[in-house]
Formats: sequence, structure tokens, C-alpha cells
Amino acid sequence: MVEGGIAKADKTEFTECWRTTWKTPYIMRLAFSAGIGGLLFGYDTGVISGALLFIKEDFDEVDKKTWLQSTIVSMAVAGAIVGAAVGGWINDRFGRRMSILIADVLFLIGAIVMAFAPAPWVIIVGRIFVGFGVGMASMTSPLYISEASPARIRGALVSTNGLLITGGQFFSYLINLAFVQTPGTWRWMLGVAGVPAIVQFVLMLSLPESPRWLYRKDRVAESRAILERIYPAEEVEAEMEALRESVEADEAIIGDSFGAKLKGAFANAVVRRGLAAGVTVQVAQQFVGINTVMYYSPSIVQFAGYASNSTAMALSLITSGLNAIGSIVSMMFVDRYGRRKLMIISMFGIISCLIILATVFSQAAIHAPKIDALESTTFSPNATCPAFAPLATPNAPPSGWNCMKCLRSECGFCASGVQPYAPGACVVLSDDMKATCHSKGRTYFKDGCPSKFGFLAIVFLGLYIVVYAPGMGTVPWIVNSEIYPLRYRGLGGGIAAVSNWVSNLIVSESFLSLTHALGSSGTFLLFAGFSTVGLFFIWLLVPETKGLQFEEVEKLLEAGYKPSLLRRRNKAKGADTA
Repeated sequence: MVEGGIAKADKTEFTECWRTTWKTPYIMRLAFSAGIGGLLFGYDTGVISGALLFIKEDFDEVDKKTWLQSTIVSMAVAGAIVGAAVGGWINDRFGRRMSILIADVLFLIGAIVMAFAPAPWVIIVGRIFVGFGVGMASMTSPLYISEASPARIRGALVSTNGLLITGGQFFSYLINLAFVQTPGTWRWMLGVAGVPAIVQFVLMLSLPESPRWLYRKDRVAESRAILERIYPAEEVEAEMEALRESVEADEAIIGDSFGAKLKGAFANAVVRRGLAAGVTVQVAQQFVGINTVMYYSPSIVQFAGYASNSTAMALSLITSGLNAIGSIVSMMFVDRYGRRKLMIISMFGIISCLIILATVFSQAAIHAPKIDALESTTFSPNATCPAFAPLATPNAPPSGWNCMKCLRSECGFCASGVQPYAPGACVVLSDDMKATCHSKGRTYFKDGCPSKFGFLAIVFLGLYIVVYAPGMGTVPWIVNSEIYPLRYRGLGGGIAAVSNWVSNLIVSESFLSLTHALGSSGTFLLFAGFSTVGLFFIWLLVPETKGLQFEEVEKLLEAGYKPSLLRRRNKAKGADTA
């Protein structure tokens, strides 16, 4: 997913990485300490999905208003957009290390605010603070690692940031499960998020600033001292010379104002074509619906008919684990099979899984348990669903009413105590009614219905992650690290990253409202449609950059990229004209 970026790394780099860090553990200390920023982002992404289930139980207004649930989730993304934008200026003005320290403080403040929140709006404020920290860390951590790593293993070390993002998501689900039976469940889940921030803050206090930033600020002696701890003695002078040339070249470019650089970028055909490819893959990554799966996977599992919060989170743990494994798979194959091929294969798999998931949820809705009219009207005093009561007679339930119709009428379904899929009672949606249903030894449903198809939803949700993670999960960030000319790489990557965050915000903010309006089936079908559009534009606009030097990529874009099918068609037309 998302967000921190994963650098290209091949098998040779990984072998050299282990050899070098074994000889110089200080390098791994630098990379791991900064990489905790990726862990913070991953943890926040995963923890809110489980915490939301219990926030709804504590605050009725959150339970009843899907827009409020979406806002709680997506405000961290909104904060991240601002954090990433401001983080660029802070990085250049105060340094990478200071940016990480500020991000940790913001994240800790957000975690404390959420843990002690007396009302939903306070949770939202805490989420915004967390977003500021995550946005800064997501762009600064890879930058610090890159600038403090030996060139020959830089790609492998920067890629640890991506692994820590998915590892953080997995860890968050473990934490969610650990606090399911603890008083104050969601407060602990969100509060524990401050622990990695404290750990990183303490570690970073003992680490130096980026040698590249120090050199740019004319603190050459400090820069050399750090490089001497990273490189063998015989390589330090060469690195200093390379650093001098690189910084001088950058300063010649960065002398332009931001407005002039932006104008120059869009006037440059190579940059425009690079942005078309880079923004396309970033937007497509979000509109396949991945972050709705990561943010809302426990809710999706409940939509599939698993009412228990702990069961939903346990099953969701599988999705985050598969995502982490997929990141490793991508590193193994992206340089062997290519970026474009992995993304296209991934998109075909994603579309297939989304269509199947839409079908599964549709069948689950059609075959949902019927409503027992007699039991619904006699379950307990004033228990009958208000929408159902005027239509019901003891022996003749209204036509078309089943569990799903009951839930869409904002009521609850108390399943049969005899068979899980037998007719049950359509009752009032309330905590008291849930307790009454449980007291009779029955299960109370409010997000999904008991279904024979529920296990299929879990299977294809897992497959969706399996096909997403190695392709669309990691490759868009690799493409964006290669697709722009050197002098515009920061600007181009920043524009593409903002497009990713904005798309993330749109999708996460609208997901629950879409499921309420279209149903789970319609929502997954809509994502399948978006994915199909994304597949087409990836095929049309994104070239293969595997094995190419940066200069070769630039020449490829300068000539104008066209898929092989269109090139053959143009050749055929040219031959006919001749």
C-alpha cells in the first residue's frame, strides 16, 4: 500500500545488505530507527479498523451515522496530506532528523487525545494529529534512510520502510485482538499507538542528521564524521566528492522558485508523460479499494455474516498478514518479471476477485434468512422493528422481507436459536435488544446476515490481497522512483504522492456511505469498474522500466510511449499507406 514508498531492490542487493550490515551494525540501526515511521503509518491504518467496532458500541451517534464513521477513519488521511506537504518544507529547513522527531511528537499527541476522548469529535481531532505525523513520517523516513545508507545497498535498506508499513498493519491486528476483552478496548488500541512513536523519538535522539543535509548546510566536518561511520575508510573520500558534486548540481536546480519549477515541469513533455504514468498508477492503487479493505476489513467480515467483533478481527488478521507477505514477494519478482507486467497481472486478479465478491454478497443478500412474523411481533414488549410492524400479521409476513431487508430498514436481526439460517426476528436496533437476544442464547446481527456464503467472502477477500500486494501494492512506488528526470524527481514524486493521498481520502471517506446506499455487492462492483478503467490506463500510459538506466527511461518517454498493440497497428497503417 501505500504510502511510504518502496525502492527497487534485487537479490544481489539483499545479499550485500546482510553482509554490510553484519559488518557495520550502525547502518542497520540508522535504517531501523528511521523505518519505525513506516511502522507508525501501518499501525494506524490497521488499528482504526478494529477500534471502530468498539467506538460504535460506546457512542450511539457513531453507530447510527455512517458519515461519522467514515470521518473518524479518513481524517487521518486528510491530516497526512497536510503533513506530507508541510513536511517537505520542514525537511529542507530543519533537517530529516528533526522532521522525524516532530512527527513522533504529533503522533504521540494524537494517540493520547484519542485514548482519552470523551466524544467522537475529540477522536477526530486526535486522528488529524496522527495524520500530520504519519504524513511527515511517510515521506521523511525513506529519505533519511536513503541519505544515510551506502549506495550499493540503498535500495534494499529503503525497502524496509515498505515492509514495516505492512508489518505495522499486522501488528495492529494482534494488538486489537489482545484488547478485545479489556475494559476500554478501543482506548487501549488507539493509545498503544503512541508507544512506537516514543521508541522512535528516543532512538532518533541518539542518531545524527542526514550527511547530505548537513553538507548542504555547510556543516562539512559533521557530514564527514557520519560518513566515516557508514563507509570503509578507503571509500569515504570518494563519497565526499560524490556528495559535493551531487549537492552542487542540486543547488543549481533548486535555485529556481517552486512556481518556476512547476511551470517548467508541465512544459516538459518527458515530465508530463512521466506524471501521466506516475499519477495513473497511484490513483489506480487507491481506487481498486485496497484501503477500504485495510481500514474496514473487520466491518466487511461482519457484512459477510460474522457478527462477533473478535471473530471479525481474527479473520482480518489474515488479510494484513497476506499483505505483508505480498510485499516480500514483490521484492523477489519485480526485477525479474518487470513493473508493468506485475501491475497488469495484479489488476486482472483484482478485478476478478472484486466481481466474485460482489456476486457472493449479492447471493448472501438474496438468500438471507426470512423474517418470522409471529416471533418479530411477540419477541418482547416494543421490540418489533418500526418499519416492519405496520406490515406484519402473525401468519403472513410482508412479501420480500428477509434479514437483509430488515437491516436496511435500520433494524436488527435476532437469528433463530434452532438453526443459524432459519427465519428469525426483525427487532429494534439497540444495545438493550442486542442484550435481550443474547440472553436467549441467540446471535444479534446489525451489519450483515448469517449466510452460507460468508466463508466464500473471506476466501476471496484473502485472494484479493494475494493478487494486490505483489503488484499494485508496491510497484506504483517503484515506478514513481524511476519515471521522472532527475531534476524533477522530487516534484514529480510529490505530485504523484499527493494524488495517492487524495484518492485514499475520497475512497475511505465514501466507502461506508456507498455500502449503505448500494449495498456491499454494489460497492465491490463499483470498485471493479474503477479497476477496469485503471487497468486500461496502466496498459496505455505506463512503460516498462525494468533494467533501464534513468537516462534510458527519459529517452523512452521523450520518444513517446505506446503499447505494442498500438505500435503494431500504426506500423500496419504506415505499410498500407506506402
